[in-house]
Amino acid sequence: MRKSVVAIVGRPNVGKSTIFNRLVGERISIVEDTPGVTRDRIYAQAEWLNQTFNLIDTGGIEMVDEPLLNQMRQQAEIAINEADVIVFMLNGREGITAADEEVAKLLFKSNKPVVLAVNKMDNPDMHQMIYEFYALGFGQPFPISGTHGLGLGDMLDEVVHHFPNNEEDDKDEDTVYFSLIGRPNVGKSSLVNALLNEDRVIVSEIEGTTRDAIDTKLHKDGQDFVIIDTAGMRKRGKVYESTEKYSVLRALRAIERSDVVLVLIDAETGIREQDKRIAGYAHDAGRAIVIVVNKWDTVDSDEKAMKDFEKNIRAHFQYLDYAPIVFLSAKTKKRLHTLIPMVKLASENHAKRIPTNVLNDVIMDAIAMNPTPTLKGRRLKVLYATQVAVKPPSFVVFVNDPELMHFSYERFLENKIRDAFDFAGTPIKLFARRRQ
Repeated sequence: MRKSVVAIVGRPNVGKSTIFNRLVGERISIVEDTPGVTRDRIYAQAEWLNQTFNLIDTGGIEMVDEPLLNQMRQQAEIAINEADVIVFMLNGREGITAADEEVAKLLFKSNKPVVLAVNKMDNPDMHQMIYEFYALGFGQPFPISGTHGLGLGDMLDEVVHHFPNNEEDDKDEDTVYFSLIGRPNVGKSSLVNALLNEDRVIVSEIEGTTRDAIDTKLHKDGQDFVIIDTAGMRKRGKVYESTEKYSVLRALRAIERSDVVLVLIDAETGIREQDKRIAGYAHDAGRAIVIVVNKWDTVDSDEKAMKDFEKNIRAHFQYLDYAPIVFLSAKTKKRLHTLIPMVKLASENHAKRIPTNVLNDVIMDAIAMNPTPTLKGRRLKVLYATQVAVKPPSFVVFVNDPELMHFSYERFLENKIRDAFDFAGTPIKLFARRRQ
């Protein structure tokens, strides 16, 4: 189920970044009492009423024809176009300005739900000033205070009310959805074309050719797939085109919709720090992962070179020790036949269920082999375990006291579960709970 997207827009210095930081629970946006401090969109996840959504902080919209202000307006316009709901923020102390009216015209053109948030209403006596904001034509204005966190609950209730009904997911349970993520120019579009055996996606040597996530159907080896191709993710601060900046959030959306994520690495340029960051998105989302080393035709591709490259990957991606590695060339289609079977395996393991009695046999054998630890004279007692979820497989281990479960012993139990059952390609989660 994809997360809804909320964009906070408004002219400069109305408190957008302060509200953004309050909603996401940490100080991500720079807050300074100077117009124009936030120049790029900043993304983070927020939650309200058990609904998680992506929040975008934007630079202030100015209609003055200056290069920097034009870029800020362009950034905000892209955020508006991609958002499901827009929070239009104003300064309650200053009333409606000409700049607010210009922003309002822009928002009317978007045809998106707009929630009017009037900031800096710190004193309840100021709330009588709220009525003038009805004149903007967006319905009820919500008085809030970013500094003191007042009124945000009512505003968020209204925001969530406008979320699209994402519960109605037309995703076919028998179809495996997989996405391709990676730095620009690692060959994602070329790999899609190679799998389809046709030029379905534009391929260019120019970085960032693919702008949107593209869904393509594929039937292979008796299995239906949907391939989600994404725009390349570039390191923050090194992306200058506003359309490319938004590709990161689109890639995150693609990951959310995927069963399996293919993390592409360029064999020519080797592993970069950004590769680890990109793979981390998929790992944090709990998706099955296959690491794909593309352009293997351009390097010395003997058996020793492959083993050395794999060893290097394992050293850099220690948290992805469960992810299989596939070496191939999308250009020559060398070793391409090895990819789809690995995607199927990762997908099956991602949805695998283990019977409780079989799981507990493995857990008890593990404890017999390596007894539970003690802490301050108290020994951890493992009572029983059960699987509580799939995608990814998640297990709850009931114990006498969760505080006695050291992370190293938790890791030991996780490894024993992996040894006993084939969970190649998927993360698994283990939680210690006190039996009620």
